[in-house]
Amino acid sequence: MIKIVNQIIEELKILGSERNIEIEKRFFKEPIKTHGVKSKETKALAKKYFSQIKILPLAQVFLIAEQLLKTGYNQEASIAFDFLSRLEKKYVVKHFVVFERWLKKYITNWGMNDDFSTHVLGYFLFIFPQFLPKVKVWAKSKNRWVRRSSATSLIYSLRRKKYFKELLGISEILLMGADLMVQKGYGWALKEATKHYPKEVLAFVMKHKKIMPRTALRYAIEKLSPAQKKLAMKK
Repeated sequence: MIKIVNQIIEELKILGSERNIEIEKRFFKEPIKTHGVKSKETKALAKKYFSQIKILPLAQVFLIAEQLLKTGYNQEASIAFDFLSRLEKKYVVKHFVVFERWLKKYITNWGMNDDFSTHVLGYFLFIFPQFLPKVKVWAKSKNRWVRRSSATSLIYSLRRKKYFKELLGISEILLMGADLMVQKGYGWALKEATKHYPKEVLAFVMKHKKIMPRTALRYAIEKLSPAQKKLAMKK
């Protein structure tokens, strides 16, 4: 297990470059750990190593994923989430505790957050909706990435016409928060919801637009019609 983790890390070090490290860092306001490996190459590496670990018991794959997360690097996190996404059909109820712990302990930037939330967490909540009340509690967390995930973890389901009411409830909790990353998170989730619920999202925005941060509002209405956007932006 440790051997595979070390092999992955060594290959990432070889593939990385200082130039790409500097380019990647420009996309984040907070400090990040990165090897400067492009997404396409990281995904190819994940595919390569998954062929070696897919025969292992699921518990061992989870251990490998956590060892990768412990490094704190974006690429290792991406590979960990890739492994788990490929095994999503094997998720069971007890995995919620693990995923929640990982969210609180290892997620340190929006890239990790969105990768984890829209894939691993997103699918888990789609098949186990009994955990939605716990996710709503995340909206009041002191951890900005946990708060962001309370909304972004619903995107997988929103794209499949589920959990819109839950999103509205969470968005109301997050509504006036000052954290820009959280504003973008629930704004993004509302934007995804407009694909199936454009009138309802517009109604939500119109109801709250006097107090809704402009960043969240602009994200939410991005995919609405020009007439709807004009109405939402009108003071």
